[in-house]
Amino acid sequence: MNIVITGSIAYDYLMHFPGDFMDHVKPDRIQKLSLSFLVDDMVKQRGGCAPNIAYTLALLGERPLVMGTAGEDFPEYGAWLESHGIDISAVKVVPDVFTASFFATSDEAQNQIASFYTGAMAYARELSFYDLSQPVDLTVVSPNDPEAMDKYPRECRELGIPYLYDPSQQVVRASGDMLRAGMQGAHILIVNDYEYELLKDRTGMNDDDIRQVVKQAVIVTHGAEGAVIWSANDTGSTGRDWEEIHIPAATPGAILDPTGVGDAFRGGLLKGLALELPWAECGRLGSVAAIYVLETKGPQAHTFTVEEFTARYIANFGEDAATKALYNRSDLV
Repeated sequence: MNIVITGSIAYDYLMHFPGDFMDHVKPDRIQKLSLSFLVDDMVKQRGGCAPNIAYTLALLGERPLVMGTAGEDFPEYGAWLESHGIDISAVKVVPDVFTASFFATSDEAQNQIASFYTGAMAYARELSFYDLSQPVDLTVVSPNDPEAMDKYPRECRELGIPYLYDPSQQVVRASGDMLRAGMQGAHILIVNDYEYELLKDRTGMNDDDIRQVVKQAVIVTHGAEGAVIWSANDTGSTGRDWEEIHIPAATPGAILDPTGVGDAFRGGLLKGLALELPWAECGRLGSVAAIYVLETKGPQAHTFTVEEFTARYIANFGEDAATKALYNRSDLV
C-alpha cells in the first residue's frame, strides 16, 4: 500500500519533573497560572508526528512516504529516516530556517506540559498533493501548519485520495470551520478522548453529527484504558449503521515516557489497514505498537522485528487474523 504521511517534522526536547504537576496547581488561582518546574534531565530526540508514525509503520514492513517541511538542520535526521526504510523524497528542506521543535516536560504521573516552535513547519502550506508523482492509496493528515491541514484534506477530496484525519494537538488552535471541513469526507478520524471532547465543543457537533461526515471509522484513544473504534457498516438503501469496538490496551513491560505513544498506535493501525484486516485487529496492532514507545525514552527509540512484534501481539491478544497476516509477510522484513 502506498501511504503518504503528512505532518510535523521536529526535534523533541524531552524533560522530566520529579514530582506531580497537580501538587503545584492552585484551583483558586487557575485563572492566573504562572509556574516554573525545575527538571532533572533533558534529552534531544528525533520527532514530529509524520516521522513518528512512519517509523513504526516502517518497522512493520511498509515503506511510507513522508511529506513535510524541515529546516537546514535536517540532513542527518533525513539520512537516519532513509536508513530505516522511510521515503523522504517529498520532504522539502527550507534554507536558513530551523526544523520545528517540541519542548515537553513529563511528571511522575506521566502528565505532560508542552510547547511547539513552528520553524520550517510553517512552509508546509506550500506543498501540494498535485505535485506528487506516485499514486497514493491512503494519506494521513496529522498535526502540521494550520493552513496545510486545511489545504491537504481539500486536495485529497479533489483527487479522490482516501485520508485519515488526525487533528489531535491542533484541535486547540484550529477553528471550528477548519475542523468541520477536515472531517467532511475523511475516511477515518482519530483523536484521543480529551481532544474528542474539544473537537465537539469547537465544531458544535455531537457523536452522530461526526459519524455522518466520516466515511469509515471514528477512533478515540483512551490511554491506559485502550481505544474505541466506531466502524461504519453499509446497510444498503437504509444507509449506514455503526459498530462500537473496544480495543484493550496492551500491557507494557515498563512505563518510561509517553511521548509519541499515540503516533505509534497510528503506525500499528495503518499496518492493519495495509493488510486489509478487520477494525478490531487494526486497533490491536496499534495497541501493541504503542507499548513499545511507552517502554522507551523518545518517539523513535524503540525497535523490533516483525517476529518479535507478532509474539508480543499473541501474548496480549492471542492468535487471530492479524498474526496470520504478519506471519505471511514477515519474510518481507
